[in-house]
Amino acid sequence: MVTVSVKWQKEVYPAVEIDTSQPPYVFKAQLYDLTGVPPERQKIMVKGGLLKDDADWSKVGVKEGQRLMMMGTADEIVKAPEKGPVFAEDLPEEEQVVNVGHSAGLFNLGNTCYMNSTVQCLHSVPELKSALTEYNQLGRSNDLDHSSHLLTVATRDLFNDLDKNVKPVAPMQFWTVLRKKYPQFGQQSNGAFMQQDAEECWTQLLYTLSQSLKSPNSSGSPDIVKALFGIEFDNRIHCAESGEESTETETVYSLKCHISQEVNHLHEGLKRGLKSELEKASPSLGRSAVYVKDSRINGLPRYLTIQFVRFFWKRESNQKAKILRKVDYPLSLDVYDFCSEDLRKKLEGPRQVLRDAEGKKAGLKTSGKTSSSTDGDVKMTEAEESSSGSGEASKTTQEVNSISGVLPEKEHHLTGIYDLVAVLTHKGRSADSGHYVAWVKQENGKWVQFDDDNPIPQREEDIPKLSGGGDWHMAYICMYKARVVPM
Repeated sequence: MVTVSVKWQKEVYPAVEIDTSQPPYVFKAQLYDLTGVPPERQKIMVKGGLLKDDADWSKVGVKEGQRLMMMGTADEIVKAPEKGPVFAEDLPEEEQVVNVGHSAGLFNLGNTCYMNSTVQCLHSVPELKSALTEYNQLGRSNDLDHSSHLLTVATRDLFNDLDKNVKPVAPMQFWTVLRKKYPQFGQQSNGAFMQQDAEECWTQLLYTLSQSLKSPNSSGSPDIVKALFGIEFDNRIHCAESGEESTETETVYSLKCHISQEVNHLHEGLKRGLKSELEKASPSLGRSAVYVKDSRINGLPRYLTIQFVRFFWKRESNQKAKILRKVDYPLSLDVYDFCSEDLRKKLEGPRQVLRDAEGKKAGLKTSGKTSSSTDGDVKMTEAEESSSGSGEASKTTQEVNSISGVLPEKEHHLTGIYDLVAVLTHKGRSADSGHYVAWVKQENGKWVQFDDDNPIPQREEDIPKLSGGGDWHMAYICMYKARVVPM
């Protein structure tokens, strides 16, 4: 670290720290927070001319205590007249966020698009934001390590920054703590930070939050992350050779869509992912044998995360190669067919309520259809609140609390039907290169593409087109929100 002072117009900013292990663009992002001058407008005088975004600090020769001169115009803020109409530009940033219809973007700090897209998707979960808001030092579990605590606090603060700003946010504190907790995200090549796998970032961050957001005051230690994202499986493990059979239960945080030449739709890929082979020691045979593992969902979450297994290790090139095959996915997904018999019985009542409400809305009589899933998208009904509606947060919080034993479970019931609310895409041929982008449904029902610091409105009908088949952005992770009915 090198500490310098920066003079801009009549202002002098003392004690500005430069992390020389990071590119100058990160330093410019710091100055943007201080001055409001966007990095692309900043002209910083150093030895040999102007400071470039990708310059080598060792060649720039910045010294401890040195004063740097910066030129550039800050973003213009339109002031409202003393009397008269109030324009959006004059409102506090918190109110501007409401008017704009989406939260802020995130600066790329040097191959951090994998992190930015993960944060934007998880930031769209209001129940997770509520749990983080309630998290504090006093509520920290004694067995939680310090780095996990710091990452939880950094996540909470970054979510707050995104909600309060319309200008892009520099996630420096979050990135610093993430690298400290998980050193693989700090890997460098030729002095620059390397691109990482967004799915690994997603998984590691959720694991940390699952540990830190458990209630330390409850003997059962309810896990809010498990309630929101956890999928319970009943597994049957059978060996055809020996006749051995066993059952087990497990909790995972995402479903896998396995891709092959036979897979053209998400439903087909999920079905393949529920059956697998494994080799392990057979007690009766006294040697290794092949077992078949059949899985059925026995517990559904509030948010269903699906990973498209597009990357595999290619030994020849020694890197993660990508499967570019087009795999279609729907705006509404029904997972009834993947559930256990016990769970299907529990879903029958809520699904009937949902069908009746749909029929009433359409002016039709109850059809008495079976509960099996269909390939078509299922429209929203008046029986439950919109997956993007402003009134959803409080009631879904009740549902999550009911899982923790705070409220009776009868408040709202899952139907097995989910609506798409976020897509994380990858563009490129390898997980460790290319570019990651988040596509997130906002509270107003509109979709926004978060390409780092650049939020771009999108049409909903274009979201399912991110299905692959070329070098364009293709879905890597999809997040669906449960459709619930009151009973």
